[in-house]
Amino acid sequence: MSVVVERTFHLANLAGHRGGYRRSICRGAEPSPPSPLTVPGRVPRVAKLMALAIRCDHLIRTGAVPDATALARLAHVTQPRMTQILNLTLLAPNIQEALLFLSPLEHGKPKYSEKKLRHICAEPSWVTQRRYWSKLASVA
Repeated sequence: MSVVVERTFHLANLAGHRGGYRRSICRGAEPSPPSPLTVPGRVPRVAKLMALAIRCDHLIRTGAVPDATALARLAHVTQPRMTQILNLTLLAPNIQEALLFLSPLEHGKPKYSEKKLRHICAEPSWVTQRRYWSKLASVA
């Protein structure tokens, strides 16, 4: 006389002890794969840099980091590069918002780059910045 036990199981990669993974047998059916992203494409680099600039400025203003030099050291970038990133916070608020909400790129080159925005960041007047931005937006 033999006994037959039927069970469903699947192999899973579980987080291991030191950051690795280990294979394990788990009961039940394999879970369905996660649904794809709702918005295809990638976030433009200038939008990521704008968000980083806002975050870095917040760290300096709250005193979490004493100055831009220390922040550059922590971020493993040069101090001039950190200055370029932080200069994005000098843009007019509506330009910052437009950069943060740029539509994702599916393929090809982005419309705007940080390098194209440097001359706008150097302009102290928000009115003039907006004029330069509208010219850049119409060309791109």
